[in-house]
Amino acid sequence: MASDPADRYAPAPDDRAIEAIIGVNIAKRAILVAPILALVFGLLRGWEGAAAALVGVALVVINFLLGGYAMSYAARISLSLYHAAALFGFLIRLGLITVSMLLIANVTDIDRVALGISVVVSYLVLLSWEAVAVVNGAERGLEWSN
Repeated sequence: MASDPADRYAPAPDDRAIEAIIGVNIAKRAILVAPILALVFGLLRGWEGAAAALVGVALVVINFLLGGYAMSYAARISLSLYHAAALFGFLIRLGLITVSMLLIANVTDIDRVALGISVVVSYLVLLSWEAVAVVNGAERGLEWSN
């Protein structure tokens, strides 16, 4: 049974949940980002601002973990489902963040400014930090050549 010579250049299947690992890495980095945002908003807006900043970072972490695990699950099923999970999952998760923020703001007496800014800032900082780490090779566990 001869195999196609092009098969030797095809990527080997990877059973690791790479996207879930990235989500966990982002959650670990949030442990450093959350206190900084809480301190900044605590100084600017008091205890309510600090608490709102921590809630905002928690929403972002949940979003990244949910996305990572959903994409890892979809990748095990099919490439088409993975693509759908990437595109539509992103839109759904952004909607979930929005609905969560609106629900929290309407049900509790949270500092809305601190919540909104902390969500946006932590999302961008954590995403950028992980992207730079992956590009620079800091995430050795994600290398496909292992």
